[in-house]
Amino acid sequence: MQLTVQDVLDYELLEGAVVRTAKEHAQMRPVHWVSVMEMPVENFVRRNELVLTTAMGCNNELETFRGFVQDIIDSGAAALMIAMGRHVYEIPKEVAQLAEEHSFLLVELPWELRFSTVIEEVMIDLNDLHRQERQRSEQVQQELLKLILADAELEKIAAYIRRELDSALLITDAYGTVQAAAGFSRAKLEEWEQQVGKGLFPIRQAAPKGNRDPMIQKFRSGELAGQMLLQVPVLQVSEEAQGYLFVEVQEDAGNGHIDVFSIHVLEHAATTISLWRSRQNAVEETKAALRMDFVRELANGEFTSKEQAVSRARALGYDLGLPYIALAGSPENLRELFGRRNPKHGSYTEWSKSMVAYIEEEIHYAAHAMKRTVMTGYVDGYLIIFLEKPPESGQENQINFLDLIERRLGNLLPEVVLSWGIGDHAQDFYGFSSSFQHAKAALEIGRMKKGPGHRMDYRDTRADRLLLQLAKTEGMKDIILSTIQPLVEYDQQRQMDLIGTFSAYNHYQGNVSQTARALNLHRQSLLYRLRKIESLTGLSLVDPDDLFLLELCVRTYRIRATEPNDA
Repeated sequence: MQLTVQDVLDYELLEGAVVRTAKEHAQMRPVHWVSVMEMPVENFVRRNELVLTTAMGCNNELETFRGFVQDIIDSGAAALMIAMGRHVYEIPKEVAQLAEEHSFLLVELPWELRFSTVIEEVMIDLNDLHRQERQRSEQVQQELLKLILADAELEKIAAYIRRELDSALLITDAYGTVQAAAGFSRAKLEEWEQQVGKGLFPIRQAAPKGNRDPMIQKFRSGELAGQMLLQVPVLQVSEEAQGYLFVEVQEDAGNGHIDVFSIHVLEHAATTISLWRSRQNAVEETKAALRMDFVRELANGEFTSKEQAVSRARALGYDLGLPYIALAGSPENLRELFGRRNPKHGSYTEWSKSMVAYIEEEIHYAAHAMKRTVMTGYVDGYLIIFLEKPPESGQENQINFLDLIERRLGNLLPEVVLSWGIGDHAQDFYGFSSSFQHAKAALEIGRMKKGPGHRMDYRDTRADRLLLQLAKTEGMKDIILSTIQPLVEYDQQRQMDLIGTFSAYNHYQGNVSQTARALNLHRQSLLYRLRKIESLTGLSLVDPDDLFLLELCVRTYRIRATEPNDA
């Protein structure tokens, strides 16, 4: 829907006009504006502008006239209409030849025809067209809003935009991953993925120059399979591009030369897609929060009845009738990793949320790859995982699961250190809580015995749990404190680590040479420490009973240190 040079030539008042050159192009030349122009042209003529002139500055000089017409052609004008009879009596054949070479329209007008009359007629039509475009644009806006209110899928929104623009299009996220497509063949979509993989899309080039329209300044252009694509950003409140709309256009549209209606449609489309994304994000965030609350309540045993939990689970897409085993995970060094980053990169809270989200994505990927159902949450620094455990599967079920997670995270987040605790099978609904508490206990014992970044199975902690129970009795507490306290105080004052020295000595079954090498100590230094241990505790390291008592106290002391209440 546009005004062309031919439409203007069809005016009754232009009955006496004569088209001297490129007449066959009149129907294809759009007219966006009309003006009167004399020399010099400079940059006063816009693209697709219908120019009226008397050529009074040419003074019948061929080269001057030729230069004037060349400037009009270079400006991208729709046509040049010259009033004949006073300053120009005949268009030189050299000038006509120049216009023909550029398929540019030169039109001769009778001298008596007033420019103001032509301008008035053209402006009436242009204003009418603008009004129609505005009404059509408003209709598009209303239809897009209806689609949002009707909770339409993004594919349906893309199909509507394509019909209005009559162009194939893609809707992607911020990284170029296709979320919806309309009019793109399978071959073009494959080509698109290759271009995205090479970093050619989304386009990061600077804003185009020469156009002050704030919407057009956001456009970028590129080429896909020989076809020009216009990239339109989908913005959120932060003004950061959260996604893109890519539209196939004619090649010259890559410079921003698209009609006003298309610009309006693209603007409405970008707003609609942004609203759709915001709605989807809100829905997903709400679902994620509900699922996290459910998993947390399940892990902590907060449900009052099985029926209540099953009802909640069904609403969230979970099946509590499957057999599960609990896993507890802990990212150990997020705070340290954040400290190495640029402080301008946001708060630790937001950054850690994104890191945990990455880890949870890999947890779900691993479960999907193994064809297992999984329920996950993250509370108080612990990853809560309930992994489906088919009856015929053994310990390899959870081992393979954790192996797959750690292999992928080793590539994606190589610096993140994760510790894992493996619980036991939840025999029934009431076993969910105890299974996770066992997994959490295994994680803490594993930290104590092996350090961060290791796994511990609850079944392998029987001796440690026995010590933990002993440590809770009043008589055992007194024995532990009276035996170990002198070593603890000495280590705090002198930084000598007598407790660690004893553990190494006992591990190597009293072999002084092996212990010294393991601790990187001179033999005499090790012997000094061993004598200090004996003098502080009053126990002999060669007496089996004393050695057993000291080992029991050290291990029990360390186990108690892993408990939150005793930390």
